[in-house]
Amino acid sequence: MPLDRLTRGVLQARPGEERAVGLAFLYFFLLLCSYYLLRPLRDAMAPVAGFHNLAWLFTATFIAMLILAPFFGILVARVRKNFLVPISYSFFALNLLIFYLLFKFDPESRWVAITFFVWLSVFNMFVVSIFWSFMVDVFRDEEAKRLFGPIAAGGGAGAIGGPLLTQTLAERIGVDGVVGLALLLLLATLPCIYGLARWAEERHGHFVLPATDPEARIGGSAFAGMRLVAGSPYLLGVFAIIAIGSVAGTFMYFELQQIAAAAYPEIGARTTFYARLDVAVNVLTFVLQGFVAARLIRRFELGGALIVMPAVALASFAWLAAMPQLMPLAVSQVIRRAGEFGIGRPCREVLFTIVDPETKYKAKNFIDTVLQRLGDMLGGWLHLLLSAAGVALAGFALLCGAGMLAVAFVAAWLGREFERRKQGTI
Repeated sequence: MPLDRLTRGVLQARPGEERAVGLAFLYFFLLLCSYYLLRPLRDAMAPVAGFHNLAWLFTATFIAMLILAPFFGILVARVRKNFLVPISYSFFALNLLIFYLLFKFDPESRWVAITFFVWLSVFNMFVVSIFWSFMVDVFRDEEAKRLFGPIAAGGGAGAIGGPLLTQTLAERIGVDGVVGLALLLLLATLPCIYGLARWAEERHGHFVLPATDPEARIGGSAFAGMRLVAGSPYLLGVFAIIAIGSVAGTFMYFELQQIAAAAYPEIGARTTFYARLDVAVNVLTFVLQGFVAARLIRRFELGGALIVMPAVALASFAWLAAMPQLMPLAVSQVIRRAGEFGIGRPCREVLFTIVDPETKYKAKNFIDTVLQRLGDMLGGWLHLLLSAAGVALAGFALLCGAGMLAVAFVAAWLGREFERRKQGTI
């Protein structure tokens, strides 16, 4: 299929948008392929790292996020917009180069495993958040409604390709070889970023700016993200639906770990079980991103599309409360995770197309990284406390269902606020 027919048909692009959509799709494919190459390594290193209590792992990741966030705020404030994303990715590429050397010369080190485990969780959140910050800066709100679902499908394809590459190559090229390949894929995103910045300048006139232009740098404080979120009901609403979803996801993740360990005592069988879940999630995510998300927004507007996933999640939690067993839990996990990646996140990103650059890069990144990992951490410790109090899978499902009702109400309000603010900024 010729590229213009592909981008106009499957990727929903209109004349003049083909190059940008193709580059964005490829950018997200390379980015998530790089991450999903590394994710199996992280999971395989869990015993080496010695994190027997997942709540401590989530706490370590949150602390790392909290430390890194101000440095990213300084970068956003002082670096020209067209250099911001390449510099951020170059930093993580340098990290990967260091890990490549460490794994090459000391692959059995416990401290390297611990560092890599936490680092990859930070890497994933930051690079994906930066990707979406860049997307909401490149595309206008009308373009985003049509294109973010298909663009997100590039990430879905990368999420499928990455684990398959690891499965095929890991034994042949070793851990260091897999890390080196992930490094190359991450560096390959840089030409896509440059091409998208050029397109945005040609189309909207706001990216490739002279150094003397006041718009060339975003400016502001390194801690502006925190301040912007705290002072905006709109941003607090976005945080609320992410935080409730993170706590619910952590509850179900911990429950799945415990029940799967009992059902599959052998590590090989347990690994196969989790691999099948990941494949199912990633394939369904790709379908939802490529063919469903944009159509939902067109059919029901953004507010209606935002409510779809909490409604589906509520139904899955009700089923799980009635049948608290492994297979209903596994199936509901696949449905909810794929729905979040395939529908929830692309719809949520559209909310940021109407805000100012400082909010797009600082506040959005603060929500996507520090605050989301805060939700994970709180979910982990809450699960320990509630489990000690005697709450089991059915009880956690009921609590999560109540959370989804709250998410639906906040999502409906955000949809109305988006339409009201479409012509202005927060």
